[in-house]
Amino acid sequence: MHVTAPTRQSGWIERPDCRLAYQQVGEGPALVFAHGLGGSMLSWWQQVAHFAPRYRCISFSHRGFWPSTAPAEGPDPAAYAADLAALVDQLGLGDIRLVCQSMGGWTGVEYALLRPGRVKALVLAATTGSLDPGQMRQAERDRLPGWEAASAAARKALLANNILPAAGAAMAAASPALHLLYSQLDAMTQGMDKEAVRARLMAARTRPPHALAAAHCPVLFIPGGQDIVIPPFAARAMAAEIPGAQVAPIPAAGHSGYFEHAAAFNALVEAFLDGIG
Repeated sequence: MHVTAPTRQSGWIERPDCRLAYQQVGEGPALVFAHGLGGSMLSWWQQVAHFAPRYRCISFSHRGFWPSTAPAEGPDPAAYAADLAALVDQLGLGDIRLVCQSMGGWTGVEYALLRPGRVKALVLAATTGSLDPGQMRQAERDRLPGWEAASAAARKALLANNILPAAGAAMAAASPALHLLYSQLDAMTQGMDKEAVRARLMAARTRPPHALAAAHCPVLFIPGGQDIVIPPFAARAMAAEIPGAQVAPIPAAGHSGYFEHAAAFNALVEAFLDGIG
């Protein structure tokens, strides 16, 4: 049987204060992936393999995340959108489709607002990015304190049992090999204070949900029903304030549905992309 694998290329983007690693696989319209706090450009292996036959799949590692480098003061999420813009320009991608998970949502929201109309599709998976849950509708805001207390207790219990909260108990129990791989990818980034980055991310959540309308792009939220990192109910509340935004949850998923339930995640993204042409 004759099999041909998609084309593949790796490279670097030089920024004034760091270097960013990227890889691109396949040919076609540009489909860019922005990873979360526990990942890198390798985290999207299940998505790149699925979409490369139809798209030019570009994954990159945010500044400070293996194997990209970081400024001496550590990575600042305020630079993420400009980093992505430099990547898009160097590779000549033009308009892009953008899939973001968790921390990558800050990159996606800010890039979409930086270049209105240039993002043909924006997927926000287990993230609201720089959109502030504290500015949701009152009913959802009222749910936040209880959810945050339960979330903190759940994260503490998972860590005590050597389970990454971003992976979750269900992944560790049902797919121990996936959980091990997830943990190994997380551990590849060494010498960075991830809690400091998390604090910067939280401080940057300042935009009201309706602000994303100015990006003029179709938006799909994919919350994980069992997420204990980002409140899953925030997605529907925010989508209600963004014209045309859609919500497609994965009820059984934790924070990393793209990794834990890749087939379901890929199907949702594919349907969304097909729907916008």
